[in-house]
Amino acid sequence: MRVVAVAGAKGGVGKTAAAVNLAILSARSGHRTLLWDLDPQGAATHCYRAQAKVKGGATRLLGGKRDLAAFIRATEYQRLDLLPADPSFRVVDTVLSTRRWPDRVLRKLLRPLDRKYDVVILDCAPGLGIVTESVIAASDLILAPIIPAPLAVRSLDQLEEFTHAHRPGLPFLAFLSMLDERKVLHRQLVSQVRGDRRFALAAVP
Repeated sequence: MRVVAVAGAKGGVGKTAAAVNLAILSARSGHRTLLWDLDPQGAATHCYRAQAKVKGGATRLLGGKRDLAAFIRATEYQRLDLLPADPSFRVVDTVLSTRRWPDRVLRKLLRPLDRKYDVVILDCAPGLGIVTESVIAASDLILAPIIPAPLAVRSLDQLEEFTHAHRPGLPFLAFLSMLDERKVLHRQLVSQVRGDRRFALAAVP
């Protein structure tokens, strides 16, 4: 099972769109796929017309007394399941801070799913905190979309530094999102990141 986290230090950069589309592409490619919506806003959950509600909220979900499988729902897509968001995910940092090894919680929760899924996509809430630490520990790849905007690369640098401070060597891949090459600023950023090995060759309009 491979775990891909779509993450960012700030919101509004296309993380959810990337996570949702990657999950569908993975499932259509024949991989048993789980999309876990970790953002309390529940945008990915809404995309699948599911209710952003987890019985017992973040405390029960992260408590470890029940397998994640109990919270997972099927979607209309073959081989694609969803672990929906919940408004209580706003306090996930607080819940994790009460655990002895907070950075290991997500990895431990995902372990029993190893034989059920080939790919897990994590749609992460923006920010750099305890949840992100746990995501980093659980992931095989951090995928970071950024938009062509001032300070975008600085935000990316912060995420990369945070990632490798907690787990040196973890694969980290960025890509440009919401790109409009008719705009001068967008073309300038494309030129700026050309040759930066962190960036995928493809960009998303």
